[in-house]
Amino acid sequence: MIDFRSDTVTRPSASMLETMMKAPVGDDVYGDDPTVNDLEQWTAERHGFEAAIFCSSGTQANLLGLMAHCERGDEYLCGQQAHNYKFEGGGAAVLGSIQPQPIENEKDGSISIDKLRAAIKPIDPHFARTTLLSLENTINGKVLPLSYLKEAREFVNQHGLKLHLDGARVYNASVALDVDIKEISQHFDSMTICLSKGLGAPIGSLLLGNHELIAKARRWRKVLGGGMRQAGILAAAGKIALTENVTSLADDHANARYLAQELAKVDGFSVNLEHVQTNMLFAKVDSTIDQQQLVDNLKEQGILFSAGNPMRLVTHLDISRSDIDTFITALKRAL
Repeated sequence: MIDFRSDTVTRPSASMLETMMKAPVGDDVYGDDPTVNDLEQWTAERHGFEAAIFCSSGTQANLLGLMAHCERGDEYLCGQQAHNYKFEGGGAAVLGSIQPQPIENEKDGSISIDKLRAAIKPIDPHFARTTLLSLENTINGKVLPLSYLKEAREFVNQHGLKLHLDGARVYNASVALDVDIKEISQHFDSMTICLSKGLGAPIGSLLLGNHELIAKARRWRKVLGGGMRQAGILAAAGKIALTENVTSLADDHANARYLAQELAKVDGFSVNLEHVQTNMLFAKVDSTIDQQQLVDNLKEQGILFSAGNPMRLVTHLDISRSDIDTFITALKRAL
């Protein structure tokens, strides 16, 4: 199958599978899995944090970060399009008793500092206590500028808040900016990294922070049923993802650009090439096109994508330039 639905559909490479099979393991709930311990220690040091915790998913890692930063009745500021607000089942509110305060994202994915400042609640029993600002990078494929991250850091310092990064695709941001990952991570009190998207691991995310935050997160992970036993099999894949697959993200970005250029030539599809910054593109589709019929038609030919307006297409490790040519040819025939 040629699958453009998401970069979550990547499959482990042969070398990754071999490493998983050979990984030494132990009981991670007891802290005895050497491969998990190695991944957590290496990742924390690599990104400039004191500690890290291996989680089953990005949703879990974000939730642990929010619950470790905030107490019941606290509030976190975020964007209207933030994944940990819009697409993670309301976990912060449902399970953490944390109130999200979403603010409209600007066109570049950032959140206006002036709007954030105005959203901070006074210290008053009538209001939730504003504790945290959560940003996402990349957000809908867009990269937050380093200058904005610096401004956000200065903002939270001025107002006594903490700063969390949903870094599900943070390596896409660092590759697009052509900077070391620490140029991004240095601004945050905590951040998550998803291993199972463009980096190609089969499962897993990491939450990074100081020792106190990660200790709280480890307790909440257990409470939420997220403790894993011989998880080194998965952690081994995560280490390969971070050490071997980062450079391939540049190819994903180039393929997304190529896909956007070719799709823009197809009647009924419109793509703003300026917005294609990483491995994700959005195409406006003419209302005369029956998207569901198109999806069904191409699925029969072994090509998967999701209907929508705009339609989202994502490139990844398992998408080649020839796959894109096959998709465009099939799309034209189906219209």
